[in-house]
Amino acid sequence: MLKMSALFLAAASLLPVGLLAQGHPHYIHALQDLRFARAVLEQGQGWNWGRVAADQQRAIGEIDRAIEEVRRAAMDDGRNPNEHAPIDMRWQPRDRLRRASEALDRARDNIEHAEDNPAAREMRDRAFRHIDEAHRALRHAMESWH
Repeated sequence: MLKMSALFLAAASLLPVGLLAQGHPHYIHALQDLRFARAVLEQGQGWNWGRVAADQQRAIGEIDRAIEEVRRAAMDDGRNPNEHAPIDMRWQPRDRLRRASEALDRARDNIEHAEDNPAAREMRDRAFRHIDEAHRALRHAMESWH
């Protein structure tokens, strides 16, 4: 019996971290949305963000912090934080701000599910705060864009 337990533990330790993260599929979806939101904002570096550039940079910073918290809460999915769905390079800054905001909404929805791990719950709650701060920066940028 002891041998069987040791064998099981050895096999479990060989599982890739990404497989462990599959226990939190909502976190993985949230990471995809956060990465997309970040890419939409970052891919526009060549654009003239004008008076909303500070808000754009603030949102990117908050999204980076949210990605870190969600990755840790999901036990790190092992993926590159800069991986994302393809971005349409023809989107103008205003469209990019709107799409990033929509992706943040989806990410927030995905991590709102119940969490029974206290450590993961703390990381998730910090991610909520970063997502909300990124939203505030995007709202300010969209209002300033008018």
